[in-house]
Amino acid sequence: MPTVLHTEASHGLGGQELRILAESRWLLDHGWGALVACPPESPLLTEAPAAGVPAVAVRMRGPLDIPALAALRRLMRERAVGLVHTHSSVDSWLGGLAAKSLRLPVVRSRHVSIRILRRRALVYRLADRIITSGEAVRAIVVGAGIAPARVVSIPPGVDIARFHPRVSGKAVREELGIPAGAPVVGLVANIRGSKGHNVFLEAAGEILGRSPDARFLIVGDGVGFAEVRERVHAMGLEPAVTMMGFRRDIPEVMAALDVLVLPSIRSEATSQVIPQALAVGTPVVASTVGGNPELIRDGETGRLVAPGDGRALARAVLSLLADPERARALARAGQAAALARYSIDASMARTTDVYRALVASN
Repeated sequence: MPTVLHTEASHGLGGQELRILAESRWLLDHGWGALVACPPESPLLTEAPAAGVPAVAVRMRGPLDIPALAALRRLMRERAVGLVHTHSSVDSWLGGLAAKSLRLPVVRSRHVSIRILRRRALVYRLADRIITSGEAVRAIVVGAGIAPARVVSIPPGVDIARFHPRVSGKAVREELGIPAGAPVVGLVANIRGSKGHNVFLEAAGEILGRSPDARFLIVGDGVGFAEVRERVHAMGLEPAVTMMGFRRDIPEVMAALDVLVLPSIRSEATSQVIPQALAVGTPVVASTVGGNPELIRDGETGRLVAPGDGRALARAVLSLLADPERARALARAGQAAALARYSIDASMARTTDVYRALVASN
C-alpha cells in the first residue's frame, strides 16, 4: 500500500488533529504507510509518538512559504509518498502545491461548518477529492463552487476497541472525589469560542439551582482555557466545575458522565465526541449547529437544543437527570447507531476507497 502524508499547519489539539492521529494509526495497522507533517512547536508533533505515528516537523509560516514548500516536496520524495492528505488552509496550499509539482494525488479535508467564500475556494481546486466530516459541511463546500462529484462526506469514526459499553468511569470519579450518586455533566472539546463553554457555564448555574450536588467537567485545552477558568471563578462555580485540561483517557471520562453536553454556537462539523459518548452508553445533549442533527435525533437518540440558549440546555440536561430510565433508553438507541454507522473501520473503508481510486488513476 502507498504511504499517505497528512499535513496539518494548526497549532491546536482538538478533534481535527486527533482524527489525523487516529486515521494514521489505522492506516499503519492495515498495511498502509502513514506520516504526519506539522509545525515543530505543535501539540500534534508531541502527541504523535504516543499514538505510534511517525511525524516530521515542518515550519509552515504561510501559504507562500517557499522553504516550507521545498521541505514538503523533499519529504514526499524521500519517503516515497503516494498520496497527500491536507487539512488546514496553510498546509493545503503548501502540501497541495508540493504534491502537484510531483504529480501526486491530493485529498483535502474540510472539518468545520464555516461558510467558504467563493473567492477563497481556490485552494480546494488543488485537491482531487475533498472529504468533509458530514453532509452539512459537504453542502458548504459544494456551495462554494466545487463540483459535487469531487466532494464526499465521510464522518469521523469511533475506535470501538476503546469506546464501548464495558468502559468504566469509576476511576475518574474516584480521582475527582465525586460522591456516589452525584450527577456529572461534561463538555469534552477544544476550548475556543465556537464550542459554547460560556453557554455550558450558564446552564451549570441553572442546573445547580435544581440539583445542588451536580458536578461539571470541562475536558480539553485550547486558546480559551484561561478565559473560561476566569469565568468559572467570576460566576462562583469553582466548587462544582473542574477544568481537567487535556486527557488521554477520554473513554473513561465519557463513562464517568451522566450526560455529555456539546453546546456549540457557531461551527461544528460532525462531532467525534458525540458518537464516542454514545458508544460507551452516555446520553448526549447537543446544540443544533452544523452536523449535530446528523448524529442526534431529538427525543430518539439524545436531545437537541437551540445554540446559545443556556436555559434550554439546562432544561434538557435536567430532564435526563430526572428520568434516568429515559436517559438510558436514549443512550442505548444512540449507542446502536454509533456502533453500526460510525466505527473507524467503516469510516476508513470509505476513506481508503478514495485513496485507492486516486492512486490508481494517477
